[in-house]
Amino acid sequence: MQTALRKMGNSTGVILPRPLLGQVGLAVGAVMNVSVEGERLVLTPVRKTIREGWAEDAAAITSIPDPEAEEWLAVPNEADADLEW
Repeated sequence: MQTALRKMGNSTGVILPRPLLGQVGLAVGAVMNVSVEGERLVLTPVRKTIREGWAEDAAAITSIPDPEAEEWLAVPNEADADLEW
């Protein structure tokens, strides 16, 4: 498969066909490392580490409404008035 270098603003870019990206599991917005090996340009996807993004995902989960939990929070405890916080 061949493609041509194209002018993109002050840079030069390459258009990669979607099926080609699909073969390596990439999509628009994927972050790539670019290196030179001899006379070749090599693109390597930057993959997330196993735990990268866990904090953000956990925060997103806690923002999802849980009607059952909200019902339990509304149940009074007989000794609420005696509790010291």
